Amino acid sequence: MRGEVVPEHAVRFVREWDAAPEKIWAFLTDSRLLPEWHGEGAIEPREGGHVSLMGGHIRGVVTGWRPQKFLGYTWNVFSPGETESRWPVSYLEFTLDGSRLTLIHRPIPQAMQNQTMMGWHTMLDLIESGLRDEFPKRADLFPKNAALYGVDMSQTKG
Repeated sequence: MRGEVVPEHAVRFVREWDAAPEKIWAFLTDSRLLPEWHGEGAIEPREGGHVSLMGGHIRGVVTGWRPQKFLGYTWNVFSPGETESRWPVSYLEFTLDGSRLTLIHRPIPQAMQNQTMMGWHTMLDLIESGLRDEFPKRADLFPKNAALYGVDMSQTKG
């Protein structure tokens, strides 16, 4: 049987910031800055390195590590106590071209697309604020972005 091309749902964001690539990279990778936008965690700085974010809620493996240019990792969602995720693995890529950041997260199940876009929009807003040395709370940004993407926050967990 021949191979086939299958459609893949992904979310993509592009942000241009008035910040040095080194500072943006630090927000993406430095365990001291991750809590400002992504929750407690660490990203081991090498391909094959371990990823643990949001207190272990998100776990993965670094698939690409090119400082100030590209960061990629697998994305697995775990509930407390789970050793095997019930969600399909997905892939996250951050590409830096100077101060322009492109984020791609794939594949995203159709039922989760709006919530995923709301979440990444919020996290990118938090990075942008952090680059200006401002640190709002994630919960304060969710209502605006939930409305932007049509997400009913009463139907979401956490």
